[in-house]
Amino acid sequence: MTDPQFALTERVQQALAAAFGAEYSDADPLIRPSQFADYQANVAMSLSKRLRRAPREVAQEIAEHLTGRADDPFPGTVEVSGPGFLNLTLSDDWITAQVSEIHADPRAGVGVSASPQTIVIDYSAPNAAKEMHVGHLRTTIVGDALARVHEHLGHRVIRQNHLGDWGTPFGMLIEHLLDIGEEAAVAQLEAGEGNAYYQAARVKFDTDPEFNRRARARVVTLQAEEPETMRLWHIFMNATVRYFNKVYVQLGVTLTNEDIAGESMYNHVLAQVCDELQERGIAVLSDGALCVFPPGYTGREGQPLPLMIRKSDGGYGYGTTDMATIRYRVQDLKADRILYVIGVTQSLHMSMVFDSARLAGWLPEHVRAEHIQIGSVLGSDGKMFKTRSGKSVKLLELLDEAETRAAGVIQDREYDDAERERIAHAVGMGAVKYADLSVSHDSEYVFDFDRMLALTGNTGPYLQYAQARIRSIFRRGGVTPAETAGPIVLGHPAERALALQLLRFGSVVEEMAENSAPHKLASYLFDTASAFTTFFENCPVLKDDVEAATRASRLALCALTLKVMETGLGLLGVPVPERM
Repeated sequence: MTDPQFALTERVQQALAAAFGAEYSDADPLIRPSQFADYQANVAMSLSKRLRRAPREVAQEIAEHLTGRADDPFPGTVEVSGPGFLNLTLSDDWITAQVSEIHADPRAGVGVSASPQTIVIDYSAPNAAKEMHVGHLRTTIVGDALARVHEHLGHRVIRQNHLGDWGTPFGMLIEHLLDIGEEAAVAQLEAGEGNAYYQAARVKFDTDPEFNRRARARVVTLQAEEPETMRLWHIFMNATVRYFNKVYVQLGVTLTNEDIAGESMYNHVLAQVCDELQERGIAVLSDGALCVFPPGYTGREGQPLPLMIRKSDGGYGYGTTDMATIRYRVQDLKADRILYVIGVTQSLHMSMVFDSARLAGWLPEHVRAEHIQIGSVLGSDGKMFKTRSGKSVKLLELLDEAETRAAGVIQDREYDDAERERIAHAVGMGAVKYADLSVSHDSEYVFDFDRMLALTGNTGPYLQYAQARIRSIFRRGGVTPAETAGPIVLGHPAERALALQLLRFGSVVEEMAENSAPHKLASYLFDTASAFTTFFENCPVLKDDVEAATRASRLALCALTLKVMETGLGLLGVPVPERM
């Protein structure tokens, strides 16, 4: 079960060592897909100066060592072309053997890690004092895809929904709850009206001296975890979380209440964090505030840039909580790798947190801490995505609109109401999620329903339709994918191209996990769907004039494609409706 590009890389590196010495065995063969062969290796061009020989001469010697091994013949042909390119074409027999193996593999060629790790993924993290909006979409979707892929590879994944559920604003939020009554507050928060609730509390805080006094006093009792204040805080939080869960359920992400690890859970250790950093000389007082000055960070005037651990008034901020969080995840959760799926604007802060934690010894060298930077979602005007009135778009309303629009896309299909609703939900959520995941997570993208919901092009509905089309082949053929035994035979170029594409699945999944790059898997799935479309148009499967052996082979290719598409879309969190 070998990715062709990986197999060829290993072969060329062996040839380099045999031809020029062991010191060349780790040179990058620079293997890329080619229009003149299956792949092209450009390593002779890059090595020619180092070897002080003509590129074509170098290429010729590599070719001789590739094809000259009687004990392990090259699985195809090698041709030197142009100034020194190596054109590599794999044999149909090699491709058939490999694709037959992954057809028989329930995991379609995706391995399981031989050294499972504990991977902590911090994602979604809405602010409990505000409603969820489109800005939370990307961190939630990307984080969930990463959690799914690492679990699929056999790692222990710990999801951490780092809610903003603590701090000074909760004084006024709790007092506002008392003013309007618990029942009215719960109804408003469950309905996702967090912004309106917050704004009403803020107006009173700014204009009503008595309310301001009560709110400040309530902060003190909250920090002291006084029982009645904590009861009111729980009422507020429980209602807010129920709203968040509505979003998570509709979006189809795997976060649950068990994954909530908000700021509040670190409240009792913040003073200890400050004391320990100060005692070890890592944090120092600066203008009354306790700060860490990690080396290499300077402001505009060249002054050292501080990570504030305790404010001059004794309060704590994000720096304090983030340091406590990273210590907990390493020492208590035993993390081998920590992924922070957070906005790109937090890059400087997260870098300073990581470096400060390493200074403190809380982030050992063997633990990988990574900021998975999330770019902004833009409107058609190229600015931050908002309503026409300039307000942030509520995430739940956005998802509802996606489903409504998806229902319009499939309105000409002959389904009953229940099935039409199920398909519209799958298509709507799949369109929104795939549009996000198909671009690099650190880049911006324009939110455009018309493009997202198109049945052609690089969209979620196109991929969903491709796998639904395969399912329809099996329904019409009266056979299930599990019943396809093959053997697989490659006769038409479209069959061969599809087989080569399917062989890459395992390595693409591993690349997504290693580099936290869902867009790589999304791109692969689009290419796979495109290769299948070409196959479908050129290689009849069920027609009467198709020979039985050819029919069996093509059904096996269909089954493997379906397995790859289903698995891949599942790892991205994109639903796969049986019909479209």
